[in-house]
Amino acid sequence: MRSLSEIETVVKRASRAVGFSWGISEEIGKSIRLLELFGLHGIKSLNQYYKERESKNFESLSLINEKNEPSKEFFCPITLGISFLDQIKKIENFKTIKFKNIAYPIIFLSFLSRASEVSGKKIHAKFDQKEILLNLNVNIYSNFFNQNFFKLANSIEINFVENQDNFAEHEWDNLYKLAEDTFVEESDSLKQGAAGAGLTDND
Repeated sequence: MRSLSEIETVVKRASRAVGFSWGISEEIGKSIRLLELFGLHGIKSLNQYYKERESKNFESLSLINEKNEPSKEFFCPITLGISFLDQIKKIENFKTIKFKNIAYPIIFLSFLSRASEVSGKKIHAKFDQKEILLNLNVNIYSNFFNQNFFKLANSIEINFVENQDNFAEHEWDNLYKLAEDTFVEESDSLKQGAAGAGLTDND
């Protein structure tokens, strides 16, 4: 079994060989490593994408707006993913971000997962009719991971999920009251022990 560091290194070098800069190649390596870590087909998808890239003119997108659509071909998932990461502080304020036509969306998905960590918010993504929840780059949740990821996504919708507790305030209060039993009132001896070097100087 290949190690994650080996996967990242080989992907980085292969990406440089097909024409990406070293900086972008490094980002691709991190993203494919992430997909393999989550048990998704990163290496397989990247191989297929690089083969198709030789004959197709996938489009780049430098400035992301709330609605984005390529002029002719499908968007390149790599340059789109890097643009998304670069502009995360601006676009996380959009209510909904929509894309039309992304090639190999699983590759773009890895950049979205990393963007979730950077923004500190969960991301809910809908690729056609398939829904995915990205949780701060810690895990990816969906109900179709046992299926092959599609090569093309025609309609993509992305929403940042505002952080909130998953419990009611009274549930928190109940646990907090239990926790109070472990609180120790600070005594004079504890205060003196925590004050510093004490009365004896050994220097």
